[in-house]
Amino acid sequence: MIDSTAIVDKKAKVSSSVKIGPYSVIGPNVEIGENVVIYSHVNISGNTKIGNNNKIYPFASIGNDPQDLKYNNEETKLIIGNNNKIREYVTIHPGTEGGGGITKIGDSCLFMISSHVAHDCNVGNNVIIANNVPLGGHVNIEDNVVIGGNSAVQQFTRIGKMAMIGGMTGVLHDVIPYGLSIGNRNYLQGLNLIGLRRAKFENKDIIGLTEAYKEIFATKNLTENLSKLNGEFKENTLVKDIIEFITKDKKRSICTPFSKE
Repeated sequence: MIDSTAIVDKKAKVSSSVKIGPYSVIGPNVEIGENVVIYSHVNISGNTKIGNNNKIYPFASIGNDPQDLKYNNEETKLIIGNNNKIREYVTIHPGTEGGGGITKIGDSCLFMISSHVAHDCNVGNNVIIANNVPLGGHVNIEDNVVIGGNSAVQQFTRIGKMAMIGGMTGVLHDVIPYGLSIGNRNYLQGLNLIGLRRAKFENKDIIGLTEAYKEIFATKNLTENLSKLNGEFKENTLVKDIIEFITKDKKRSICTPFSKE
């Protein structure tokens, strides 16, 4: 059902089961899957593909031009998966040519009021981004991450899976999987043990991760610390995830317990 006051371009591909509320505007290059609910005063434009069962709330702006001075109207994309909730005043921008051309959102995410996803970001599945949180360009958020309200994530930052960012945190350093990061300029406070237990990981694996964490961050020299990890730690899947994350991108600074010093 499309409200009579909504403007839907004839070239847009909109499934018959989509509901579009009053005064919403859908552009010509937009594709919307089944059972999507778009409330009033939503603007969706650009080369934007939206999957099934999403809900987009009033005054959200999806697919408009990136806030990048290098952007020159090149053809780029925004891809949004299934079962997401995009709340009021959220803004999500497509990619840029210099960043790969695609901004991508996974499935079952919650973007709370006034959060922002900038160009060329990659957001995984089951991610919760609280109120007033901006993600700078080229940010990579893995699955099951929670970012607390009024935090800000600097461009090119990586946040590993099931990490938790406390409210009002400035995220300048990459956060390891399962990490708990807080602070005016983020540092590592420990591990997201509550999240791990809720996810029903084996207790022995959590204990192994806790011990490995102490070894990995025993000193500021992470490379040396990783080289000293014994084989038993390296058999732990959770520990493997952290090792892979740290060694994957050596250009980026890793958030550590020493980051606040």
